[in-house]
Amino acid sequence: MLPAIKLMSIRSSSKRLAQIFARSTSSFSRRHFNVLAIETSADDTCAAVVNSSREILSNVVIKQNDVHKGYGGIHALLAIHEHMRNMPFAVKRALTEAGLDPVRDIDGVAFTRGPGMAGCLAVGCNAAKTLGLSLDKPLVGVHHMQGHALTSILTSKDPPKYPFLTLLISGGHTLLLLATSNTRFKILATTDDGAIGRCIDRVARSLGLEWGSLGPGAALEKFVNEDPNPDISDIPPIPKVTPGRLFFSFGGYHSWMELFLKAEGGIETFDISRKRRLARAFQSAVFGHLEEKVLLGLKWCADRDIHVQDLVVSGGVASNQYLRERLRQCLDSSAPSQAIRLVFPPPHLCTDNAAMIGWAAMHRFLAGDHDTYDILPRSKWSIEDILEA
Repeated sequence: MLPAIKLMSIRSSSKRLAQIFARSTSSFSRRHFNVLAIETSADDTCAAVVNSSREILSNVVIKQNDVHKGYGGIHALLAIHEHMRNMPFAVKRALTEAGLDPVRDIDGVAFTRGPGMAGCLAVGCNAAKTLGLSLDKPLVGVHHMQGHALTSILTSKDPPKYPFLTLLISGGHTLLLLATSNTRFKILATTDDGAIGRCIDRVARSLGLEWGSLGPGAALEKFVNEDPNPDISDIPPIPKVTPGRLFFSFGGYHSWMELFLKAEGGIETFDISRKRRLARAFQSAVFGHLEEKVLLGLKWCADRDIHVQDLVVSGGVASNQYLRERLRQCLDSSAPSQAIRLVFPPPHLCTDNAAMIGWAAMHRFLAGDHDTYDILPRSKWSIEDILEA
């Protein structure tokens, strides 16, 4: 528990910020509301400035792929150290590229509160608090997946209309949600054995692919695309997992790959052509898994007379162009009369970024609703519980 004098200081600061915010409301109506945002939920150090007119004034992402590739995944302690090293430079670049004076032009500070890696979240939380208090700005902590879900409203000329389905697919999460407002989401499907991005990353490593600066998932996509139409008839069919159930599971796909490679004598016995055919077969199978669950989600909505016109897809895996093509073909062939619109953010905004965090906080800032400075990160946080945080 915080000492009483510290609590009094925090509450006094929060009250003073509320008074400043209230006095300044009239000036916000005469110009854009500018939010400085920070995202550190995993291994990317991100800072951005967005405004209430849906403009991204800057978007800085400092990646750590070169730091972690020798460990086969994110090394938690190194990620924290890199965030601490990179954060000042990311914030400075975001403000410089936006061309804004932080004291005069920034109206609020947002950060990723959770879910994510606890130590990484703490770096962003502390940076946001320090900036907010030193600049006398209100503070908002944002749910990471809410940021992904609302990105298309920021980036689309014709934003999706509520209610819409949103498929959030990344290295840490796989969720199919029904969004009925910017704060209300119902989980239709999730996974408890690892996200699709994690599965893809593990298979990329099993295939011995070089990451370079891309990361394992992007390396797998690039490897497959070097021959976009390989004949995969010599690869045994990969069994479907949880067919007919509104539930994601990717552990079986990775297990099948490991068993197949072992039975074939290891990846060393594969020439590059056969390795590429295997990668294509795997990618096709896991994307087919996503397609089936999307169709089940649409049926779930239709059975309850919930009229959905848009499917929003975001998260790092959503940057895969083959997946984008597959989902469009799936919707067109399975429900040609339903006319479901498929909405993606630009690929560079599918992966983790701070612009989505600033935008997800915007409605709270404009309503005069913000967090106190004793707020703490939440490494485990269901998107259904945003309003209860």
